[in-house]
Amino acid sequence: MDPISVSVTISRPREEVFAYLLDVANHSEFTDHYLVDWHLLRENSIGKGAGARYRIKSAANPFQRFAWADSTVVEVEEPRRIVEQGRAGKYNRIRTLGVYELEPASAGSTKVTFTNATQPKTLSDRMQESMGQRGWLKRKNGKALRGLRSILEDDRGRGERVTVAGG
Repeated sequence: MDPISVSVTISRPREEVFAYLLDVANHSEFTDHYLVDWHLLRENSIGKGAGARYRIKSAANPFQRFAWADSTVVEVEEPRRIVEQGRAGKYNRIRTLGVYELEPASAGSTKVTFTNATQPKTLSDRMQESMGQRGWLKRKNGKALRGLRSILEDDRGRGERVTVAGG
């Protein structure tokens, strides 16, 4: 699937937004409307190598049998960029890429752009993506960034932190 990008401006310094996003355990707070059942892949949830496994709650395809996905931070350019790679779908055969880019905006604000891309392996995976998943994912990612803004600006919505599976 071609990359999908969404952006939001947050009235917080770039370093503060970057530090929040760098901790993978925080991601469940602003994506909880479509990514659920989070479990960390290692104890340290901050920085390169940190990752999580989660279930995609898809209204676009309620019969989704292979809803689990994972992502791991593979690149960090402080304080401007975080790159996550992962896998999803049946047998984890769909590669995923998520990139957070942070740019300074006006007077202490930060523009956050999240770009998401997938690489389906089979024809059936590509067909499933073509049936409305692109628009659905763009709406969900947009809502996630608005939730991120709400959490950081208003200190609202802070939930229980994600832990290591079984921890």
